[in-house]
Amino acid sequence: MFRYVLRPILFALKAEQAHRLVIWLLRLVGWLPGGRWLLGRCCAVEDPALTREVFGVKFRNPIGMAAGIDRNGEVAVELGAMGFGFVEVGTLTPNPQSGNPTPRMFRDEATRTVRHHTGHANRGLKSALRHLRRDHSGVVVGCNIACNASTPPEEAPKDVLKLFRNLYQYVDYFAVNVSGDDIRDEEVSHSEGYMRALLEPLFDFRRGQNQYRPILLKISPDLTDEEVDRVVDILIGTPLDGIVAANGTARRLANEQHTLGRRCGEGLAARSVELVHRIHTRSGGTYPIIGSGGMMSPTEVQAMFEAGASLVQLCTGLIYEGPSLLKEVCQSLLPTPQPETVSEVPSTAEEPSTQPDEGA
Repeated sequence: MFRYVLRPILFALKAEQAHRLVIWLLRLVGWLPGGRWLLGRCCAVEDPALTREVFGVKFRNPIGMAAGIDRNGEVAVELGAMGFGFVEVGTLTPNPQSGNPTPRMFRDEATRTVRHHTGHANRGLKSALRHLRRDHSGVVVGCNIACNASTPPEEAPKDVLKLFRNLYQYVDYFAVNVSGDDIRDEEVSHSEGYMRALLEPLFDFRRGQNQYRPILLKISPDLTDEEVDRVVDILIGTPLDGIVAANGTARRLANEQHTLGRRCGEGLAARSVELVHRIHTRSGGTYPIIGSGGMMSPTEVQAMFEAGASLVQLCTGLIYEGPSLLKEVCQSLLPTPQPETVSEVPSTAEEPSTQPDEGA
């Protein structure tokens, strides 16, 4: 249905218009009696073999929806009904922001990529709270958080802490985003001083809570090996729980028409896998990693797990392949049924005697 009905309609629209239509349709399904059940029947793969426990949280399967689709936490429950093991909402900022001027999202069907520079457009904390207060016990919900674009770097920790404190009881984990599409200087956002300044107030607040919320850091795929190692050293040396690797790339393709923001989709998976492998190796394989970026097939997802990812997020692959990609990925993770072996049962039939009858 997606390939022959929905996709032609969505691809006839501009990318951001299509995104809004998808969110509206998911909300409509959620309002309809039995809508979520039907969504699950069509798309979800349920099997106990898919369950995972990562950073103390139980996931019904290890495939999640990456941040950027459900920016305001409107359809996390519906995405869970579709079959995602977890949904990362956001990127959220404390105050609403309209983001960069439109158009700011561009599909390139030839390369199967999407480039976006939305500037973290979202409705802010108050709006997100209205949605995230809903019961979402059937799906793990993470929250991707960042400071407002107008906030100077020295004030960024206050923005992030405000989100963390107010959302703490309503989500299951947090991803602090230091690689958003509006970041101009990754040298600053990925510097040790800046990252520690963002994280330390969160650790301090969490120590006083009865419930434990994992804190992860979402990084860029454009980091050098030395910068990646510095991030891992922070992971090892602080109460940080894991890494989300990685966001879209700011690098451009040859002859690419649109160059602002970050490119996601085909061609990025190899770099994301390489990044996860480096983090996994340097950290001794003892810290959770959420692999994200460019996975368009079950084979690429499997490569991400082999590199050391504990969980995986999809995004652009779903834009091009639809919900069938999620279903195929989950099915590919199920154990291969072993062929039944038929044991030979000795015959109880009496075999003819080779001895002559008595008296013959």
